[in-house]
Order: sequence, then structure tokens, then C-alpha cells
Amino acid sequence: MPNDKVENMACGFANGRQRGFTLIELMVVIVILGILAAIIAPKIIGRTDEAKVTEAKVQIRNLETALKMYKLDNGIYPTTDQGLEALVQKPSVGIIPKNWREGGYLEKSKVPLDPWGNKFVYISPGSHGDFDIISYGADGAPGGEGFNADIESWNLD
Repeated sequence: MPNDKVENMACGFANGRQRGFTLIELMVVIVILGILAAIIAPKIIGRTDEAKVTEAKVQIRNLETALKMYKLDNGIYPTTDQGLEALVQKPSVGIIPKNWREGGYLEKSKVPLDPWGNKFVYISPGSHGDFDIISYGADGAPGGEGFNADIESWNLD
């Protein structure tokens, strides 16, 4: 008989009664979770635009690195006409690179779009260096303020 008592307790029974949460306890937990969600959610949701700006800056830095590797192999940067596509596909116009790396210079073998789904603007030679890379921000148009502001390779924080 002592073994039966141990088995019943191990299965969640004590003195023949099933243990569990009461409706009030469940309601208290739900209210607490609701309060936490109300406090935390706006802080997380409000940071989406900031995260996109940061992502655009990281993407520009990655493109800069790929362009520098391109130059190391070929002695020049791709022209504006060749564009960033020269990083994933051997150019067929302008100066054809002699030492273009098979597989390209970007990991996924495609030029990424900015976080808002727009193409990066690439200008070479640039007005601020050997090349300029620009994301026009959330609005996809030149200029703007806040999250619509341009993100420029020569002006990264």
C-alpha cells in the first residue's frame, strides 16, 4: 500500500484530489502578461525603423568591403555603368576585369536591396571618394529627414 501512495503523488494526485491552477490564478497570470506586453511592445515596435537604418549601414559597409576586394583583384573599382552587379556577375561592358573572382564578391551571389526594398545607388568615381553608395531611406527618394534621410557611405556613424 505505501507504494500506491507514492505513485499517486508522482502522478499529481494527493489524497485522491487532482492539483491544478484555479481560474483566479490563471486570470492573474493573464493580467500580468497583458501588462508586460503593454509596457514592452511599444518599445520593441518603435525600434523597427532604427533597426532598418542600422541594417542599411551594415549593408553599405559590406558592399564597401566587397568593392575593395574587387579592386584588389582587378586594380579598379566597377564603373557606375557596371554598378554593384559587377560584384556578382562579371561585367560585360566598360573595362572588363581580368582577374574577376569566380563566384563573385558577395556571399549570396546577389546584390542586396536596402532594408526598404530599394536598390542602393552606386556612383564611381564618387564625389566623396573612389565610390559613393547611397540608400535613400524609408521614402526611397533623395533627401529627407529622420527615417527618410539618405544613408551615405561617406557619412556613416
